[in-house]
Amino acid sequence: MFTAQQASRLTSCTAHQLRYWDKVSLVQPSLQSSDGRPGRRRLYSFRDLVALRVVKSLLDNGMSVQRVRRAWDYLRRTADMDSHLAEVKLVTDGTTIFRVASDDDELLDALRQGQLAFFVAINEITKSVEDDVTRFELDRERFLELLRRGEDDVLSEVDTG
Repeated sequence: MFTAQQASRLTSCTAHQLRYWDKVSLVQPSLQSSDGRPGRRRLYSFRDLVALRVVKSLLDNGMSVQRVRRAWDYLRRTADMDSHLAEVKLVTDGTTIFRVASDDDELLDALRQGQLAFFVAINEITKSVEDDVTRFELDRERFLELLRRGEDDVLSEVDTG
């Protein structure tokens, strides 16, 4: 259990950010909220601290609070973040937030309700091209060998005939 002051220090979020994010339901303290009452302490869990750092990181990388809130709401509803927050992978380009699917070969746009985004795994494409080139070279060598044999057969028939 962490107080708002401790959460602020551990996440590099300002006290104002913590109050505002609680007020707009972006990241609320799960152990105890102030419920808008003066003197009531907000108490955060370890998971809340992780969520605070993630949200701060997204904001620090150019995302607006509105976009982060929309994405965070979607992810909370669909990514089972409450039980597996440490396993969720997020990627941002400064405009949108993508969740990397559990099999690491899909990106889901968290601002477009999980719409599949174009995802290119360059290492997989490279491997595929290498395999194709290897097959091509083997096929070419086999073809050239067949041509040589055919030519040898024709020449030997000419010599004997």
